[in-house]
Amino acid sequence: MDAVHTQSDPADDPAGPNAGFTPRVFSGIQPSGGLTLGNYLGAIRRFVEKQDSGIETLYCMVDLHAITVWQDPAKLRHATRELAAGYLAAGLDPTRSTMFNQSQVPEHTQLAWIFNCVARMGWLNRMTQFKDKAGKNRENASVGLFAYPCLMAADILVYHATEVPVGEDQKQHIELTRDIAIKFNTDFGVDFFPVTEPVIEGVATRVMSLRDGTKKMSKSDPSDMSRINMTDDADTIAKKIRKARTDPEALPSEEAGLEGRAEARNLVAIYAALAGSDVETVLTEVGGRQFSEFKPMLAELAVAELSPISAEMARLMEDPAAIDAILAGGAVRAREIAAPIVKRTYEIVGMVG
Repeated sequence: MDAVHTQSDPADDPAGPNAGFTPRVFSGIQPSGGLTLGNYLGAIRRFVEKQDSGIETLYCMVDLHAITVWQDPAKLRHATRELAAGYLAAGLDPTRSTMFNQSQVPEHTQLAWIFNCVARMGWLNRMTQFKDKAGKNRENASVGLFAYPCLMAADILVYHATEVPVGEDQKQHIELTRDIAIKFNTDFGVDFFPVTEPVIEGVATRVMSLRDGTKKMSKSDPSDMSRINMTDDADTIAKKIRKARTDPEALPSEEAGLEGRAEARNLVAIYAALAGSDVETVLTEVGGRQFSEFKPMLAELAVAELSPISAEMARLMEDPAAIDAILAGGAVRAREIAAPIVKRTYEIVGMVG
């Protein structure tokens, strides 16, 4: 979808739309189930890279988004801690990046209500993820599921975040965040919210299912063989790769040869991402090989990269109080940024107090 710009876009300003804002990175993942390889390659590993960029980074467990569909409370608490453990095990340092869960920072929902009143129904009606998640039972979907892009905009703009590392599937929501910022600034004659930039980088920003290369790898897929979980042990990882769907053709030597071969492209992209390489380079090395040769190479690489993370996650989960303390400390730091921004937003809108 093209961005729904109702006013001129300050991104057209040659000086840059966010020249007056402190560079700041924000992103988050829903704790609505186990972490997958897709979460790791598409998000968490990039979070760690951003941590080393010299820009302030905030990373969130977006538990308020998780409850747009019903969650078992005990499982949600476990999933939130497990996600935090995944962040830590992958290399996020809570002394260098602010880590917290969304519900501990009430400013997210305070700003979301303002944005509910700025965004237009037509904008939200265009959100493809709502259509996908609601399916044919749209009338039975929660109001939260329909309106959650406004909460996502608040998640980002409550910190005046200028960059958001996201996968391709979230680009539409960042466009909506930009539209909300532009409309708010225009409606109230201010230059208060930045026009956030999506950061979509890497060869595996959208990791696909091991059983169907046309579908995103998902923790909600009923088949556990469709995904690699970050809690899988070495034997399980190797087994899933060995049984991943492929085709009978040999691997091509050039990327053009992957056209129409979704499963082949997916496995090569995963290999490239794990190896810190790119698809074209990988194909120059493995072109002409059958999958019977390539899969063991991929399994060995995946086990080497992921097994230490899964082991560290298991160790961290043995002390949930320590995880809770890290999240609580992060929430305090997050509120130090968010509270003044919400206070000023209320003043701009005309709230008294």
